[in-house]
Amino acid sequence: MAKESMKAREVKRAKMVARYAEKRAQYLADGNYEALQSIPKNASPVRLHNRCSITGRPKGYMRQFGLSRIQFREMASNGLIPGIKKASW
Repeated sequence: MAKESMKAREVKRAKMVARYAEKRAQYLADGNYEALQSIPKNASPVRLHNRCSITGRPKGYMRQFGLSRIQFREMASNGLIPGIKKASW
């Protein structure tokens, strides 16, 4: 489990990216790089990091499900993810 502060930090960054997205696009279109420097660092979309929605784990993240590989396997085994079943042949 990730610390709650790490999860909260990612949520805060995501909100900030959304808030400044229009302004950032406008500055980039105009080529106004001095004004772009005035935007906060955490408003850059590059600083976002995908995390598991349940545990907050940053590694082994599966985009399609929004889960880490560990949570995905556990939930799939319990039948909690529709359409997913364990392969056997």
